[in-house]
Amino acid sequence: MGSSIVHVAVYVDDILLTGNNEEEMVALKSFLHSTFKIKDLGSLNYFLGIGVLKVPHGTIMTQRKFAQDLLQEFQDFDASVTICPLPANLQLSHDTGPLYHDPLQHRRLVGKLNYLTHTRPDLAFAVQFLSQFMKEPRLPHWEAALHTLHYVKGTSSQGLFFNDSQDFKLEAYCDSDWAACLNTRKSVTGYFILLGGSLISWKSKKQATVSLSSAEAEYRSMRRVTAELTWLTRLLHEFSIPSILPIPLKCDSQAAIHIAKNPVYHERTRHIELDCYFFREKLQDGLIHLSHIASQDQPADLFTKSLPSSKHNFCVSKLGLSYPPT
Repeated sequence: MGSSIVHVAVYVDDILLTGNNEEEMVALKSFLHSTFKIKDLGSLNYFLGIGVLKVPHGTIMTQRKFAQDLLQEFQDFDASVTICPLPANLQLSHDTGPLYHDPLQHRRLVGKLNYLTHTRPDLAFAVQFLSQFMKEPRLPHWEAALHTLHYVKGTSSQGLFFNDSQDFKLEAYCDSDWAACLNTRKSVTGYFILLGGSLISWKSKKQATVSLSSAEAEYRSMRRVTAELTWLTRLLHEFSIPSILPIPLKCDSQAAIHIAKNPVYHERTRHIELDCYFFREKLQDGLIHLSHIASQDQPADLFTKSLPSSKHNFCVSKLGLSYPPT
């Protein structure tokens, strides 16, 4: 009715209901109950294994219980805590070391670590990296997975903080690690997107094809985050949230930025022609504003490589990760 908005999110038999009109939400719950016999559990505090806690100036989403259950399952309570998800500059290949005696255990651990990434973007690169060795895990792969588990032990209650600001400005960062995979020499794309200063989207993923230069790898990362921004602006429009354009996109590759802003087609970009056309179209349409960020200040490094503790902590601080009050 009028300016009333009610959103319903459904996952199997779990339902979330929110809106700006209490009477409309009560009426909708009454209708759903008369049709499906629902049970009203009150204010949201736990959903699909994710705890939701209201704190001053915002909300924290955490998977503390799932992390504690994971530590219990793998009997990791007596192990020492690590300060980063993976050792800095770790490099492993498919044939590194002897085969691990229990590959199912390795797959189960990595699979459950993957579920933790719903609220733990700091685990995204580690999980992407470990997932490459699921077929025939070897002892160094298992030791790397345990290193990640030891990191979870020390940060089990950490989660995402969403501020209650009325600022709906999008901001994006992207990066790549050129030829990072020792087996395929494919690069890793990493990006994250903030809405009003709160983290809402992120990705750490190996690129589908080999990039012939670091600029090409960075350009593919820019194209990937631009596709995500295109989708997000449409989603926000459906939620009646106005988009503030252009969206700042920060990249640490001067060469990739030059290719994006240079309308002249040349030999160096022939093999990424479709990426060029898509990205330049969005740039010219005013969807994004591309700018350079110094490599040492690039927080998207968290999604492309294993970092030393100082850089890891710097990146985590930029993502708005937080701990619930005790």
